[in-house]
Formats: sequence, C-alpha cells, structure tokens
Amino acid sequence: MMRKERLSRELMAVRVAQELQEGMVVNLGIGMPTMVSNFIPADGSIRLHAENGILGYGPQPLNGEGDPNLVNGGGEMVIPLPGAVFFHHADAFAIIRGGHIDVSILGGMQVSEDGDLANWATPTRGLGSPGGAVDLAMGARTCLVMMEHTTRDGKPKLVSRCTYPLTGKTCVDLVMTDLGLFRVTSDGLVLTEIAPGWAPEEVQSCTEARLLIGSELKEVLQ
Repeated sequence: MMRKERLSRELMAVRVAQELQEGMVVNLGIGMPTMVSNFIPADGSIRLHAENGILGYGPQPLNGEGDPNLVNGGGEMVIPLPGAVFFHHADAFAIIRGGHIDVSILGGMQVSEDGDLANWATPTRGLGSPGGAVDLAMGARTCLVMMEHTTRDGKPKLVSRCTYPLTGKTCVDLVMTDLGLFRVTSDGLVLTEIAPGWAPEEVQSCTEARLLIGSELKEVLQ
C-alpha cells in the first residue's frame, strides 16, 4: 500500500503563520516553530520575541549571512529588523510572565484532548529540563503547538492523556500537525483542517484521542 503524503514542515509553518496578526508579539519555540519566521511579513508588523532578550527579529538568515552574536533562545542566528530591541533575559521572562506574549508557538511530544502539553522529556530521553517552555505554555495568551502527528515508530502524539512529564495543563489552544489543524475545545479536539488526500477516519486511526470533526472541515491551505 502506497504511503500517503503528509504536510511538509514548510507548509505547516505557512499555515501557522496565517494565525498571526499585525501587532502581535510572538515567541517561537526551538525546532520546527522557528520556521514560522520565514512566512510572516518582514516589516516588523508581527514582533518576534526570544527569551534570551530580543524583540523584533525577522526571517532566518541564509547560509553565511547570520551573525553568531545575534541568536534566539535556541542559539540559532537571527536577523534584527529595524526597531529591534535587546534586553536582559530576566526582562524577557518578565514579558512572558507578565502576560505580554500574544502567541507562543511550541514543539510538542504529546498533546492531550484536554490541551495538556508534554514537550521536554520522554522515558528514554534521560535527564533534562523544560527551560522556558513552562513559562511560554502558561504565560502566553494563546499557545499553539507544531509537531508531527505520530512518532517515528508510528505512535500517536495526540493522546487521551499525556504519559510524559507535563509542560503545562490545559494550556494548548491549537495544534498543527502534518495531518491537519486541531482546535482544543471544552468538548475535546476538533479537526478543522485536514491534509490533502486524507479522510477524517484515517486521521482518527493515527490518533489516540477522540476527534470531533468540524462542521466546516476543509483542506489545509485550501
């Protein structure tokens, strides 16, 4: 049986970028979420924040164009836009904890149907720490998660209950995977947009959590 195509990370980032509006302050988590910076206006109308102390950077630099002294919280080089500001990382966390981040976009290892997030440890990963993810998950006005729908060995990442250590409880509002877009509601996870060529029952077969089907379900980026 031919394996069905899933959304590329670039298409996922394009769709996530559509959730952002002019004037928002947005924090991009380490990994896949950083790609969103390549698909937002480069005029600074959406202000990207990093927890190491920068506000107002733009797309990822091309090879050889970055400055190793200008990085985000994950150590990746960034390009400041006109009007960008730098500050102490304590002030960066004060912005997060003070509720001044409109949207945090985080990676995920598990998201439950209640909107719980686990994104920093697994039983086989060993010791580590959640870093700023707890602050971003709980402090932002909206928390959006980007992740593959399943693990490399095919286990669901949208689950009934998180079995990995939690980053935050009932903090996730929206989940973008390579199979679709899901909104967290009081009734559970609602599939609102689906990857082209996939049927809702096929997505459900890859999902542990029970899915509700949006009344206006459409293809991603339709």
